[in-house]
Amino acid sequence: MPAHHERRALPYTPEQMFDLVADVRDYPRFIPWIEALRVREEAVTDGTGRLLADMVVGYKMFRETMRSEVRLDRGARTIGVDYVRGPLKRLTNDWRFEEDGAGCVVDFRIDFAFKNRLMEAAAGQLMQRGFLKLVEAFEAEAARRYG
Repeated sequence: MPAHHERRALPYTPEQMFDLVADVRDYPRFIPWIEALRVREEAVTDGTGRLLADMVVGYKMFRETMRSEVRLDRGARTIGVDYVRGPLKRLTNDWRFEEDGAGCVVDFRIDFAFKNRLMEAAAGQLMQRGFLKLVEAFEAEAARRYG
């Protein structure tokens, strides 16, 4: 059951990083293994609310669609993701954006399990590298957007 926790100090404001992570529609452009994303439902006002999204994830010969619920809370500077359906048994993903001098600390947690044990064993070897690639993709996109 892969899990990962990462804290990174970045030279961007908590609001900038919140906006970047909340912009799920743009994920296929900068996260390598997300091939497509469709927001099915959205009830968000001023950065707070929820949305339901389908994401097509591809890696080599694997291609799966997963549905997740994303909870946005701009005031608390948090984003939570809960798995709804797809190839996983479970998935939770939490983001927190904390003030830190001129920038912010991004606190990222992800925990999930595959339904298929063979897939979990195969993925387990790649997950650490995948988590780092995900964090690097968000950092690179922040640099592109905010300089």
